[in-house]
Amino acid sequence: MKFTKMHGIGNDYIYVNCMDGMDFDPEQTSIALSDRHFGVGSDGMILICPSDKADFRMRMFNADGSEGKMCGNGIRCFAKYVYCKGLTDKTVISIETLAGIKTAWLILNGQEVVSIRVDMGSPVLAPSLIPVEFAGERMVNEAIEVGGREWNVTAVSMGNPHCVTYVDDVDGLAIEKIGPQFEHHALFPERVNTEFVKKIDDTTVQMRVWERGSGETWACGTGACAVAVASILNGVVSSDSVKVKLRGGDLHIEWNREENTVYMTGPATFVYEGEV
Repeated sequence: MKFTKMHGIGNDYIYVNCMDGMDFDPEQTSIALSDRHFGVGSDGMILICPSDKADFRMRMFNADGSEGKMCGNGIRCFAKYVYCKGLTDKTVISIETLAGIKTAWLILNGQEVVSIRVDMGSPVLAPSLIPVEFAGERMVNEAIEVGGREWNVTAVSMGNPHCVTYVDDVDGLAIEKIGPQFEHHALFPERVNTEFVKKIDDTTVQMRVWERGSGETWACGTGACAVAVASILNGVVSSDSVKVKLRGGDLHIEWNREENTVYMTGPATFVYEGEV
């Protein structure tokens, strides 16, 4: 099986061209290849598949083999892959995901793809749809107990469930300890991705993320979108355009509230080709 290793600001995935079919178990293959000691090493695996609804279909599997609905960094890499590999000559690409059809715009310098802007859809704030076990209309800045202490959290879905909380020290956070306790909290029946966020200024925040099924990753595109939405709702930032600083780099997130659509812009990088 031939594969391509790519990353979006450090959130790395193994990409496999399945346009002509697939003859392997994606769950077990993702587990085996994602292992950073005995496999290729990645946050998961993404498959390029045909679609009867869009230009392409993206299937995304976490490092533990579970299938995710969406991946913001992954979809930017996906769009760059299909263009640079000659699977399409379009610079505006529709991509079917389990979270709906997403549109990606390639930003070119000559023939080089320098960044990708993605329509990430509308943020979901209804607790039953995120899902989170909460009785109100929105779970915004609500106190919950995790790990023996109280945290104020905001729940948002951007295709994946996210729990955003604000801290004074992002870098010193023991995320490997508290992250799993959030992920498996009883409030989140499908587990949850958790973003720990610090305000930098009125348009900039810093975050670290614990992703369900993968642990801490260097970046999470849907998480950055959730953080921007939560930061606007909580008045942490004063602009609808937010720079989100992650361990692997920066993403620019815009929440167009007239359209109720979130747009994400950031890079995508080829690492190497391989065969297993």
